[in-house]
Amino acid sequence: MQSYSTEMLPAETRTSAWNALYSKQMNDVEFTPASSSDFAARLSLGRLGPIQFARMSSNRTNILRTRRHILPSAPRLYSFLLQARGSSTLSHCGHEAQLTAGDFALCDSSAPHSFTVEDNSMVIMLRTDAATLKKHLPTPEKFCGLHLRNDVGLTGTMSTTVERLNGQLETGFTSIYDERFARNLLEMLSMAYALGFETDPEVSAVLGGRHAEVVRYIEDHLRDPQLSPALIAKGLRISPRYLRTIFASTGEKVSAYIIRRRLEECAGQIRDPRWAGHTLTEIAFAWGFNSAAHFTRTFHEQYGMPPREYRRQMLS
Repeated sequence: MQSYSTEMLPAETRTSAWNALYSKQMNDVEFTPASSSDFAARLSLGRLGPIQFARMSSNRTNILRTRRHILPSAPRLYSFLLQARGSSTLSHCGHEAQLTAGDFALCDSSAPHSFTVEDNSMVIMLRTDAATLKKHLPTPEKFCGLHLRNDVGLTGTMSTTVERLNGQLETGFTSIYDERFARNLLEMLSMAYALGFETDPEVSAVLGGRHAEVVRYIEDHLRDPQLSPALIAKGLRISPRYLRTIFASTGEKVSAYIIRRRLEECAGQIRDPRWAGHTLTEIAFAWGFNSAAHFTRTFHEQYGMPPREYRRQMLS
């Protein structure tokens, strides 16, 4: 396996250099560590047939992938994220998964995400292209961002299997049966998801696929201040009532999702030192808010403090 570490990077440009290195080896993302001076991360890469294994460990940091990181021409990849150690929070496709050791989440490279890993966290990622995964999990988009707990169905068995297999790959394991082994592994992971969500209304293939379409439409138009449920329904050529039905299974209204996602993007820039020269109003209006008072009120409701105080605490 190939290994990379922040230890090999100059201290004064460590974060930006790591962003460039990680984006080249994996997906284009942006790391924002809780402490730039103490930022430490390690990435190891290996392969089993069509599956790329990636083991990442770091201290507390937020990993953000926005629409500006996603190229329309880029291949669509899916990643099974296994929380091997510590904890993390994935916000993706309208869901928030708070992961602890042994839990899984599925991530789609064609959709934005926010991934916050805590201190002493280690995550193992299994990445494969959409065509390969869909041979085993026909509608992966309906599972993206959902929390598959370690104590459900086959999840515990699969987490142990993936950890041990990753350890073998790190020691140089290869076999003429790599392709077959990889296919069986994807089949077992797919079965774990099917068992884990077999009684959940979100497993409806039609509604799950439609929900993913709605989320992608919202993410593509998040900066548009005119974005509304009516505009979304018109853009997707569905009725407003059907749009409400699609979102009903998430327990969150479409309008609430739009506000939450805008607030998440605003919060990400507010706590980013590179945006310290921009006013809070500039940031809010760039993400589709058209009222400073409305932005301040909703931000306070979401984060428990006004945006000005949030910036002060995050940048202090």
